[in-house]
Amino acid sequence: MVSDNKTLDKVYTAENHDELMDAYKDWASNYDADTVDHFGYVAHIESAEALNRALDSKDVYILDAGCGTGLVGEELAKRGYTRMDALDYSKEMLVEAEGKKVYKRHIQADLSKKLLVEDNRYDAVVCTGTFTYGHVKAHAFDELVRITKPGGVICFTIREGAYEDYGYRQRMIELEQKNCWELLGMENAEYLKNEGVSCKMCTYRVN
Repeated sequence: MVSDNKTLDKVYTAENHDELMDAYKDWASNYDADTVDHFGYVAHIESAEALNRALDSKDVYILDAGCGTGLVGEELAKRGYTRMDALDYSKEMLVEAEGKKVYKRHIQADLSKKLLVEDNRYDAVVCTGTFTYGHVKAHAFDELVRITKPGGVICFTIREGAYEDYGYRQRMIELEQKNCWELLGMENAEYLKNEGVSCKMCTYRVN
């Protein structure tokens, strides 16, 4: 996937985590302005809305997995959620997220690997902009299920194009067949409005 934008290309064409972290290190301080103002990024708003619809209480413990600069956490805070942790592999992005002052904990971790988080820790997990080109593969769904309580909610985006190409859909179905989670909703949502890019907004309940 190659776009007409060099910043996006550097992120989406990263061939390994070192390249990806270098891209985000360079981008962290300008990320919000570039994505929201220039690219028309709206997935953080779509995700917060989707998770809010699926939850029946504000007093839940949420993990923002792949939090980036904390845009999703900021949106959830506007909706009354106060018990949130942030997790990202980029130290620089976590620093930006910490500046939002909406998270309790800031965890530097790789979603591509087993997380140092106990089973059934969170009532809900939101993961926005992470299941996409050059980022986290489908096996990470398993970890999100593991750290979410039975009955808890997982809400995530999958960028258009990557949905089938990266095997995300196949793994989602496999986890449904294993009765690990059940689909509550899946819809097309705007992702980068100014770039004409959409995503799948997926919401699951963990069994």
